[in-house]
Amino acid sequence: MEIRALRYFLAVVDENGFTAAARRLHVAQPAVSMAIRKLEESLALSLFHRRDRGIELTDEGRILLDHARRIIQATEDAELEMRELQGLDSGEVRIGIPSMLGSYYFPPILMAFRHRYPKLQLTVVESGARKIQQMISEGEIDLGVIVSNTPPDDLETRSFLRDQMTAVMPLDHPLAGQASIAYGDFFKEDLVVFKQGYFHREVLDRLAQESNYPLQIGFETNLLPLIKQIVRHGFAITTLLAMVIAEDADLVARPFSEPVWLDLSIAWRRDGYLSRANRAFVDFLLEHAASEQSRLGT
Repeated sequence: MEIRALRYFLAVVDENGFTAAARRLHVAQPAVSMAIRKLEESLALSLFHRRDRGIELTDEGRILLDHARRIIQATEDAELEMRELQGLDSGEVRIGIPSMLGSYYFPPILMAFRHRYPKLQLTVVESGARKIQQMISEGEIDLGVIVSNTPPDDLETRSFLRDQMTAVMPLDHPLAGQASIAYGDFFKEDLVVFKQGYFHREVLDRLAQESNYPLQIGFETNLLPLIKQIVRHGFAITTLLAMVIAEDADLVARPFSEPVWLDLSIAWRRDGYLSRANRAFVDFLLEHAASEQSRLGT
């Protein structure tokens, strides 16, 4: 099997069609079709069901898909490692960050890292924790921030932050005068929540299930500024990391009666090659986290 044919095969699968795959690969559509045909002939197997409304992988195609992703990823890892023998004068860090941390924890870290390594390129993707895990596993990004309570077996992780989830409400809310918030009181309120796949939502779903309370969802959005505005105007309350509202004088954060702590980690593929640029970022992040813990005396 040729590497190019496997790349074409993956493009057809990911784009769900030969024409779209050709556009992504910047080649003519007949070239893609011919490469797939030759691949099928060399294997003596059909990889796709060709239908009027599109294509679908055969059982054999699904088996090849897993192998093809691993082969292409290993090839890209080898190419990257060879390029990096020249030193840390170039490279790219591709990292996935949940929006809550991307807005309030990572900006100064990213800017300081860029200042230390001005020749490295930073590509930041915002997504939910589950999607970030999937993107790391499939090689779409190199690093990602995940909740490390139950990290997947295929990821290597390093913990860098522990913070508390708090109930967030406006100053004049009836619960604002309490030192801590019971789950029963919290879940009686209308809530503004993140969509499925974000660790914020997973925490709420878990707490509601464990406490046997239904979620009273009034709003569902991944936009942090909108969440704050909804809470600020009294339409709903929410739960956020304490750091998120540290500078919002018109909002208050109260811990839950049974504290909810989140351990956050930087993660990458366990069996993959971690480039020198990515290793530099991991080291920089852990160095920053240790410095902050020392400053705060934790």
